[in-house]
Amino acid sequence: MFNFRTDIEFARQLDAADELAAFRNEFVISDPNLIYLDGNSLGRLPQRTVELMQQAVTHGWGERLIRLWNDGWVGAPVQVGAKIAQLIGAQPDEVIVTDATSTNLFKLAAAALRARPDRSKIVSDVFNFPSDLYILQGIIDLLGNRHRLALIPSADSITIEPEAVVAAIDSDTALVTLSHVAFKSAFMYDMAAVTELAHRAGALVLWDLSHSTGAVPLDLNGTGVDLAVGCTYKYLNGGPGAPAFLYVRRDLQQQLLSPLWGWFSAQNPFAFELAYTPAPDITRFWGSTQPMLSLKAIEPAVDMVLEAGLERLRAKSVQQTEYLIFLTEEWLLPLGFGLGSPRRPQQRGSHVSLRHPEGYRINRALIDAEPPAPVVIPDFREPDNIRLGIAPLYTTFTEIHRAINRIRQIVERGIYQRYTSDRSAVT
Repeated sequence: MFNFRTDIEFARQLDAADELAAFRNEFVISDPNLIYLDGNSLGRLPQRTVELMQQAVTHGWGERLIRLWNDGWVGAPVQVGAKIAQLIGAQPDEVIVTDATSTNLFKLAAAALRARPDRSKIVSDVFNFPSDLYILQGIIDLLGNRHRLALIPSADSITIEPEAVVAAIDSDTALVTLSHVAFKSAFMYDMAAVTELAHRAGALVLWDLSHSTGAVPLDLNGTGVDLAVGCTYKYLNGGPGAPAFLYVRRDLQQQLLSPLWGWFSAQNPFAFELAYTPAPDITRFWGSTQPMLSLKAIEPAVDMVLEAGLERLRAKSVQQTEYLIFLTEEWLLPLGFGLGSPRRPQQRGSHVSLRHPEGYRINRALIDAEPPAPVVIPDFREPDNIRLGIAPLYTTFTEIHRAINRIRQIVERGIYQRYTSDRSAVT
């Protein structure tokens, strides 16, 4: 249990005691009046990445030209993947950085269904990111509508009860695919329990780790996970649209075959053989030539997460989300807010959703604030969720205090009423 107070001095004391505080200086932070609470959507820019990109463009691309591929660049998807493997409890040869999260989900889900030809059920849930569900629906259509998608319901729109998971998985289930941390509520599954349930029924398991990697300790090998995908631009701070990663357990790599037979997924790409032979290892899930500058940009922040240590990052994340919820209960619940995330930290990732009927206009008021008020950048998820992302590498307790206090002011003073409810293209 934490003993919190509501005064700003207490927040400053917590920052002074923070053993990870020095990592904040590793990021580009140009505006001290901007409070960034959207690192669960797009992480801040690391200083090391700026330096690396300057070197990669001027020396790598500018001077080395085509020779840079043999300077180590061609192996970067595997090398960076091996570092990410350390963050998710996998072996170095079980992870590769390639393509986008949706593309990787398509490759692994299709491969899994092919490996269970006598089964027709795909299990997911109502919390899954819509893009994941669209990919699954597209696969069903592509395979001639021989499969059906069953979504596990939620009784409270925040969590999913274990009994609902048990009820959904049966002997006809080919694949269970879920987001480990739900994008709206931050509900976090018990990965080991769900994976065991699926395996007991003879199904394969595919986890989306996009809201977990870099914020929550993971143990894919220890929990027996079959397959996983994840992005690198949230808590891994890889940059907008940075390439994603995928994981295939070592013993499954030669059993499963990607439906995308790309150049670099071949056994010997530079033999230029006309007939395809898949690589015998994780590279069989590599699609094609990767956007190398974006891929190289991932590595500096991954190194920082490894330096900080996931156990320490998780401990700070739990303390900060608990502090945020404490201030919410003290200041915002009396103003008509509801907590849209699990109250127990064991069930919660590293963001907190606050719910309010005027959530969108409050969100606009936070972002479009006029000086001297602080600019607070969260994001909004329909129908009424203001998501506040905690990135423990650079988020401070003082920022959390100022942000919740600003939300209180916006509602108490009716400032949100100045803003339209018309949605922006990106919310």
